[in-house]
Amino acid sequence: MNEQLGLFGNLEEETPVPEAKKDVGLEKKTEPRRILYFDLETQKGSMDVGGWSNIHLMKMAVGVVWDSLDKEYSIYLEKDADGLLKQLRSADLVVGFNVIGFDYTVMQPYSKFDLLEINTFDMILDVKKKLGFRLALNHLAQYTLGSEKSADGLVSLEWYKEFERSGDQSFMEKIIHYCEKDVEITRDLFLFGAKNGYVNYKTRSGADAVLNVDWKIENFLP
Repeated sequence: MNEQLGLFGNLEEETPVPEAKKDVGLEKKTEPRRILYFDLETQKGSMDVGGWSNIHLMKMAVGVVWDSLDKEYSIYLEKDADGLLKQLRSADLVVGFNVIGFDYTVMQPYSKFDLLEINTFDMILDVKKKLGFRLALNHLAQYTLGSEKSADGLVSLEWYKEFERSGDQSFMEKIIHYCEKDVEITRDLFLFGAKNGYVNYKTRSGADAVLNVDWKIENFLP
């Protein structure tokens, strides 16, 4: 997750059912849709790669996905990047926070296809479109859910450096836990907005504010 953002920082036509058969329960059945909530942590920060124009050089440290059908997390290290890409491509919808500008840019060098082909909803883009500025995930989570991230991206980068230096697996476990928590917050924030039609935030002057959103899942499904 890009942590240096500041506080404010895509219907298939249905075949008609003949009138004579409508009364015998032949309505079209809808299969459950696979919604994936995704976040990743990187090996390098902006200062390590010559600035934010080089996000594609940051390299994946850990990627985490929560699957709405399996109801479980999947954890991927850099060596498992192909598996992560395969899972993301299986989704009816991927939901993330700054996923298009950051996470997909980090992952693109590992992929043989354009990640922008994946049906994706990026909350930060919708927030910026509505407000004219960005809000951090932690800010929205704090004032909407009453929860906070377990750490920040700069700390995660330090953990990765320690892992590389010492080989101590506990540092990688910390990164995984942190990334899982970010995915949990991303999922819960999106589902709150989808259910309630708003999220909460504070203005620059510190006043409580409400941002109306239209995050119903069906809006984003093909």
